Amino acid sequence: MMCYIYLMTTDNTIARPLLVTHKGKEPILITAIHSGHGLRPEVNSIIALDEQQRLREEDPFTDAWICIADNYVLPQRSRFEVDLNRPRNHAVYTTPEDAWGLNLWTSEPGEAMIKHSLQEYDLFYQQLSNLLDEMVQKYGNIAVYDLHTYNYRREGPHAEPADPTENPEVNIGTGTMDRQYWSPVVEAFINQLSSFDFLDRKLDVRENVKFKGRQFAQWIHTRYPSQVCVLSIEIKKFFMDEWTGMGDPVAIQALRQALASTLSGVKAALLELNEKNASGNS
Repeated sequence: MMCYIYLMTTDNTIARPLLVTHKGKEPILITAIHSGHGLRPEVNSIIALDEQQRLREEDPFTDAWICIADNYVLPQRSRFEVDLNRPRNHAVYTTPEDAWGLNLWTSEPGEAMIKHSLQEYDLFYQQLSNLLDEMVQKYGNIAVYDLHTYNYRREGPHAEPADPTENPEVNIGTGTMDRQYWSPVVEAFINQLSSFDFLDRKLDVRENVKFKGRQFAQWIHTRYPSQVCVLSIEIKKFFMDEWTGMGDPVAIQALRQALASTLSGVKAALLELNEKNASGNS
């Protein structure tokens, strides 16, 4: 079942959807919280960044991967309106230091604009909580694929890319979870993704090299420490040109297939964990 979530605007008219959710029948939820590119009119009117600058720091094409599972949450707004992967008091960028040194605004964001953006933040986490509560009650242990991408050519389109030894093609962030408890799920995911035949080669998949997971994962693991396993999946933008925003459709589709290949192993690990917990409580 698909659902569009809205928040009333300050003049009591309906804006474009804040997020899209879809409920299915399996213990896995897919999110792409930085895939959104839209801005409310009052935000768009004072932002100093052009479309390409914003897109460079967003996570384009992650929305192409969410349909590998029946359950997904897809925000529609840009992280430059509200960043759902930052703590609430840092969710609205106000200074260059908040956002990679970028000159963000033509005029300072007003209190009303910030308040509205934080209302969006609160609504997102409210909806997420409702969905996770429902899934945990139905399935016991569940997994969340927290999909992101990251830049590796920050020095410019013609400069040398970042050192691959420190920038894996896929970084799995597990720094906010009880790693030992969730080991079967994490290992199943990493093993299957690493063994996938990705365009006649194997992907470079490593854990906690570049990123360890941020607020989204921390919030869930704090609230559901032994019920929800968040895999913070950061994919290096090797499948696209991060400066022009152009994607490679073959690589994008292959990544979708690679992510989908992990579902069977993760589901089996979740089922095994459920059975282990049940036997331990009997």
